[in-house]
Amino acid sequence: MGENGALVGVALPAGARLVRMSSVRAVTETVGQAMATQGAVCLFGDPGRGKTAAVRIALSEVPPGWKVTWVPVPVRPSVAGMRRAVFDALALAGRFPHTSAMADAAVTEALGEARVLVVEEAQRLPVPCLEYLQSLWDHPGTRITLVLCGAGSERALSRLPQLASRIGAWQEVPRLTGSEVATVVTGFHPLWRTVPVPDLMWTDRSCVHGTFRTWAALTAHLQNALLTTADASIDRALLRRLFQRVAPPL
Repeated sequence: MGENGALVGVALPAGARLVRMSSVRAVTETVGQAMATQGAVCLFGDPGRGKTAAVRIALSEVPPGWKVTWVPVPVRPSVAGMRRAVFDALALAGRFPHTSAMADAAVTEALGEARVLVVEEAQRLPVPCLEYLQSLWDHPGTRITLVLCGAGSERALSRLPQLASRIGAWQEVPRLTGSEVATVVTGFHPLWRTVPVPDLMWTDRSCVHGTFRTWAALTAHLQNALLTTADASIDRALLRRLFQRVAPPL
């Protein structure tokens, strides 16, 4: 955890705090259950719903003896690229080995201790890369909880039935519901505490549509507008102008 409750790797406007909304609680429960069995989970949902933030909150405090490793998916992923990505993410000593067998031996040895392996953007992985991750998870010498996360990751896994059948939980991270919006956004940033609830609901219906990333972007633009525009106040006219900065043109 960083300052003001922020998490490393999650971009937030100044003064913002991450909120433990219902989706965070669900992800925390799902990942915790997977850790108890060294299982595998798939976290999916449309872009911008807060999947990464939910996983980082869920894993911000793990039991003693556990480690967490985030593995980024390389551009144009290949098995060789994933092997190198896992090696680098584990921060193993020495140079990357010259042979795949030596690299795999170093990686599996490191994975012999209890560890959560989080693979972001898993929807970009072709079948051979998924097979490589499965081989690490299935190896008798490793102790991995595998978290595959990304918008469309559930569809990527459907291309490898033998891995999909082993997924212990398929957890969707949904949009914010209408009943959650006021509580979440006022907890997220103090600027929104001055806005009447009907205006918050109107903002969500008109522009944000329950997408956490869009709320964060709108908050940043609102901060800037209040700092740079004389006598600016938060009203629907100002919010309507800012909508154009966070919504793509039709």
